[in-house]
Amino acid sequence: MRRWNGWGDESKDYPVKAGILGLLKQLIGVGTAPSDISLAEIVAQVPASHLPHHELISTDPELRIRHARGQSFADLVATRSGELGQIPDGVAFPQSSQAVRELIDWASANNLSLIPYGGGTSVAGHINPVAGERPILTVSLAKLNRLLEINPTARLARFGAGIKGPDLEAQLRAVGFTLGHFPQSFELSTLGGWIATRSSGQQSLGFGRIEQLWAGGRVETPQGSLELAPFPASAAGPDLREMLLGSEGRYGIITEATVRIRPIPELDVVHAIFFASWEQAQTAARTIAQANLPLGMLRLSTPTETITNLALAGHERAIGLLEGFLKLRGVGSEKCMLLVGFIGSQAQVQLSRQAVLSLARQHGGVHIGQSFGKAWQTGRFRAPYLRNRLWELGYGVDTVETATTWENVTPLLHSLEHSLRNGLAAEHEQVHVFTHLSHFYPTGSSIYTTYAFRLGNDAQATLARWQALKTAASQAIVTAGGTISHQHGVGLDHRPYLEAEKGRLGIGALQQLGQHFDPQGLLNPAKLYEDGQ
Repeated sequence: MRRWNGWGDESKDYPVKAGILGLLKQLIGVGTAPSDISLAEIVAQVPASHLPHHELISTDPELRIRHARGQSFADLVATRSGELGQIPDGVAFPQSSQAVRELIDWASANNLSLIPYGGGTSVAGHINPVAGERPILTVSLAKLNRLLEINPTARLARFGAGIKGPDLEAQLRAVGFTLGHFPQSFELSTLGGWIATRSSGQQSLGFGRIEQLWAGGRVETPQGSLELAPFPASAAGPDLREMLLGSEGRYGIITEATVRIRPIPELDVVHAIFFASWEQAQTAARTIAQANLPLGMLRLSTPTETITNLALAGHERAIGLLEGFLKLRGVGSEKCMLLVGFIGSQAQVQLSRQAVLSLARQHGGVHIGQSFGKAWQTGRFRAPYLRNRLWELGYGVDTVETATTWENVTPLLHSLEHSLRNGLAAEHEQVHVFTHLSHFYPTGSSIYTTYAFRLGNDAQATLARWQALKTAASQAIVTAGGTISHQHGVGLDHRPYLEAEKGRLGIGALQQLGQHFDPQGLLNPAKLYEDGQ
């Protein structure tokens, strides 16, 4: 059963190791467990629906609660405290593109707002209802979850947009193919959601971001249906897919998606390399990224994240032996860990491995093999579960991410961490902050920062602490010249900072597209830009 007030499946957990709990107590203090509301209590508070009857729509109170919020920290506070605010008046479960078309037409006739809902994994407020004069209908694409067509010759596959990551991969792997898109939300997120938020998978260096994988499909808009052919390339004017990538459901609901697939690679392995300092590690990682080798991924942790990850791993004796070995090689307390993913045939991986290790040695890198890489592969989708357990111990955990060009990576990283580390200084509260570079490009890198802080005395105090930290981080990103989102989209949380990146003229263009596809403003209002700006 899916958790209604946290991440993932109720049967799965991420126990907090003594090492990480001790580290948090030492760095930010002892947490106080909050008092959470029960599902039964919050269901009892659900107001009556304002929707007229429709055979595809359920107005069940619990179902409405389960589709009211995503997975941002603000959403966690809301569901744990019961202070949800606006919730949808109903949830629809169409089973075809035609049914989505009928729902849009019905919403237009009845003056409703529609919110497309994929896996509900949004961490920026993409699916949150916003109070207004219209009743709100959430449209779940959960039943549009089948493989519709596969073309092995062209290496294309067409799916219902509501298919979740594991189901998509299972159906492709059954016939020898993979998409290779593995965001951390992979277990729960959907193909349509990846497209609507411009998602980036953990192995995007090898497989590509979703904009490179999405070839075409079908979109239902209030003005009609839009079919995008999966051409390998085209010079016939602007690419219409670009209007919809990252559009977060404002222009239409993606119902079918054709993606570019590839054969399952013979090998998919991850090795770890340690460096004595951040400067050496970042230079080595940039050099490797710019060598254009056929790699699956690169992931570089700062010294603080490296220490935190070692504490999370447990196995104190093994970690002690590792640190002793690294110290003999000149890698001490400022060590940074670089994970390198190799994909391809045996011969390709061997050549890539030789090239990477040669470049790493030039910058003092110490290769320790696959042990940490295997651990990362095993637990790559588990990290969000840790937030559930830490909340119960009185700690809040959230992330913020951006991207910038290489010369600006370290200055922006330092500015971002400084803003968070000092974000609760007025309350004399400490914040534990650590970062890794998660996605690499020849011209720059993404920056992915995690921060942990103590929960407040009540929901309002906790939310205020998060808002202070989120605001400080967002302002630091914009001021230092980073994108407000590399992989999490815009939603409600990043919307105030979008004009700094797009400019007023750019925001105006987004509005005009919205007016063209959705003149009544039915679809997912208040996301990307404010209505009526």
